Amino acid sequence: MRAVVQRVESASVAVAGERKGSIGRGLVVFLGVAGGDTHEDTAWLARKISSARVFPDDAGLMNLSVCDIDGEVMLISQFTLFGNLSKGTRPSFNRAAPPAEAVALYEACAALLEDATERPVRTGVFGAPMRIEAVNDGPVTLIIDTRDRKF
Repeated sequence: MRAVVQRVESASVAVAGERKGSIGRGLVVFLGVAGGDTHEDTAWLARKISSARVFPDDAGLMNLSVCDIDGEVMLISQFTLFGNLSKGTRPSFNRAAPPAEAVALYEACAALLEDATERPVRTGVFGAPMRIEAVNDGPVTLIIDTRDRKF
């Protein structure tokens, strides 16, 4: 699994012009699921995201997690995080998990993040074209990959 995590002041997601969810201060997480990813990867990733200290404390240091600030999370499926341009200019997505496999892990990740934050996780619609609007804060953007945990 690969996640791009952005600290935001606010964000929203719409599908076909209909708003599906919005959050205030918190994290927008773009999540790609690779073939062979497991529930163990999902649990590790959800723990890492919910405990990442990316929000400033009173001294201005990044010492607080989304849980510490009672922040919100928006989780957006994004198989293009496994796009590969090594053989030309049109991306190949053959490393991404098949949709049935990916949606189960995506939904599990949302549930684990809800448990960790004790707040609803807002999502778009898996596999649908979406319009995401976000007001980045910082900007602070991290990439987390379950296959490269030292990254």
